Amino acid sequence: MSDEDIVFDDTELNLDLSEEVVEEDLGINLDLGGEEDETEDETEIRLDSDEPEAEVDQDETSSDEADALREEIRAELQLKVGDWYVVHTYSGMEKRVKQNLDSRVKTLNMEDYIYETIVPTEDVVEIRNGVKKTVTRTVLPGYVLVRMDLTDDSWSAVRHTPSVTGFVGHANDPVSLSMDEVIEMLLPAALALKADKEGGKPVRKKKVELVDFQVGDSVMLTEGPFTGVHATITEIDTHNSRLKVTLEFMGRDTPVDLTLDQVQKI
Repeated sequence: MSDEDIVFDDTELNLDLSEEVVEEDLGINLDLGGEEDETEDETEIRLDSDEPEAEVDQDETSSDEADALREEIRAELQLKVGDWYVVHTYSGMEKRVKQNLDSRVKTLNMEDYIYETIVPTEDVVEIRNGVKKTVTRTVLPGYVLVRMDLTDDSWSAVRHTPSVTGFVGHANDPVSLSMDEVIEMLLPAALALKADKEGGKPVRKKKVELVDFQVGDSVMLTEGPFTGVHATITEIDTHNSRLKVTLEFMGRDTPVDLTLDQVQKI
């Protein structure tokens, strides 16, 4: 059997890739021989020879530095008066609510009761059309943190701010956040600020979001022996910019491991 021919039981499949192909480098394993039980073993086809980068767990990245920063935030928060509450807003209106609430605090002379309004943010790596870009996103879409002393007047000032739908917790008796909860909400922005100031690598690996594709999307392969074949996305590895799809091959569903530039959305 030549390097360009793959024997699948009694059927010969010629992938004719127009240049010499080494089966081991492609990682293609179509050996489906042997007895079949009630559950067929899936054979995954890998269409390139590049090994994916080892995924790094965010929580394991420079954990000592992150813990030290948590303690810095804790020490700072302990010096501040008031309790922290979460306010629910219309989606996408978090920054507008902060602006409106800050203005109302001054207009209503509530500075002695409402001290601070924060929209927790984090840096996210967004992949769009194969291009990676770092963007700033809200940690809790639809929510804003408010540090305040809760009174009838301060509750009313916050509750009747435009685009605010209410406090998280009991409607008229909101539950304040614990110190640890506030720290975890503020930590991503603090980590990003620390990295920018020191000009080094982020203490915590950034989240990666793939904008173009989602699990369940139908795609068409644009490279390799299955060019033009339609498939369905079953898994997305955002950190390594790879997809796993399922396509019909030799009468059975076959998983294929691809890079993002090997498919296009239908």
